[in-house]
Amino acid sequence: MDTKLGFVAERAKRDKEATFDNLMHLINEDSLKAGYWRLAKESAVGMDGVNWKEYGETLEANIKGLVARIRTMSYRPQAVRRVYIPKDNGEQRPIGIPAIEDKIVQKVMSWIMEAIYEQDFHEDSYGFRRGKGCHKALKRINDLITFKFINYVIEADIKGFFDNVKHDKLMEMIDIRIKDEQFKRYIVRFLKSGYMEKDAFKKTESGTPQGGNLSPMLANVYLHYVVDEWFEKKMKPRMKGQGYVVRYCDDFVILVQYKVDAQLILGTLKAELWASGLKVNETKTRLINFGRFARENSQKYNRKMQTFDFLGITHYNSVSKSGKFTVGRKTSKKRLQRSLRAVGQWLKIMRNAMPLKELWEQLAVRMKGHYAYYGISDNIYGLDSYYENVRRLAQKWINRRSQKASMNWEKFKSYIERFPLPKPNIIHQFYIPPSKLCKATC
Repeated sequence: MDTKLGFVAERAKRDKEATFDNLMHLINEDSLKAGYWRLAKESAVGMDGVNWKEYGETLEANIKGLVARIRTMSYRPQAVRRVYIPKDNGEQRPIGIPAIEDKIVQKVMSWIMEAIYEQDFHEDSYGFRRGKGCHKALKRINDLITFKFINYVIEADIKGFFDNVKHDKLMEMIDIRIKDEQFKRYIVRFLKSGYMEKDAFKKTESGTPQGGNLSPMLANVYLHYVVDEWFEKKMKPRMKGQGYVVRYCDDFVILVQYKVDAQLILGTLKAELWASGLKVNETKTRLINFGRFARENSQKYNRKMQTFDFLGITHYNSVSKSGKFTVGRKTSKKRLQRSLRAVGQWLKIMRNAMPLKELWEQLAVRMKGHYAYYGISDNIYGLDSYYENVRRLAQKWINRRSQKASMNWEKFKSYIERFPLPKPNIIHQFYIPPSKLCKATC
């Protein structure tokens, strides 16, 4: 499979105009088995009610039957099971859970599309791509603002992106590179498979199959043309100064040198998204003054310096110990509150469900997970705030386990000295020491 996908990727890279009309042979027994083994073993079940382990008990027969149905076009994706998870603003985010076979097929189709589109995607697109990720996107923003002529930031947000992707527009984009009609028909089937909510079937006339393995790829293809290509081919030639887009799926910021360019981009962005069936979230999209001259401008016009959020991190104008401009970062207030709320709810539920030793070990794992994401340069105060609040929450709920097992603050301090919780640490360093920078550039 890897060798065949390598040939596809090489051709796509070598010839940017190349099209692919023979992809279905890549969806075979070997690739589908590989797709099965790459699924999360403990993931929730879809409408079929079959989990990963149960499907694997007769894997050979199941895969042979699946291949036969795919070849004869009798395979049809099932409706996804829709559930909701809470958002920071109190609203509910819909999540779709596909059936096990649909997860497998989507996984393989996403690999095939990845081989093609990885050759087209822009460097500053970081969402759901191998070798990319959140922290590289955050470092890229740091480097652009620090080393380029950036004075303005457009903090952009698309309203309900995953629910509003236009199917016909998406298929027009896919047709640029993929001509295999059978392959495209299966994409359409996944798009139109619908979802079950409270025992009622709902059609999907727009949007991508959330929760599925194919959704991130389809989203990246859509936004590659709507945002990345639009900015590169339509906006940059009209700009007077420097400009960059850093995108993580449907979250992106636009960094520019001149305000006139920023205003042009912001006005044009709304029209571009509208033409693609999307809308700017007016309450979350704004233009701010940010960069090495922001402090001077804020003093000149007697206004507070502005900040922007991206991927759960608040960016603010700061200065180094030597007095030079630097980008400051901290955990966004909403993300910190959400993380602490989740820890508090977990402690409340689990305080009597397991021995204290096990509870303590699992709490440590949760804290390390928080540090693994938010442990970035300059955010030690955000991590310290999380650590101190988690300690207070732990004492509060452990003290309420029972009258016999209560633990006041003095007992808690004694316990935490013997069994300390993991301390905050910076894992993702965004700054290159001068000696290493010289070796890299000299």
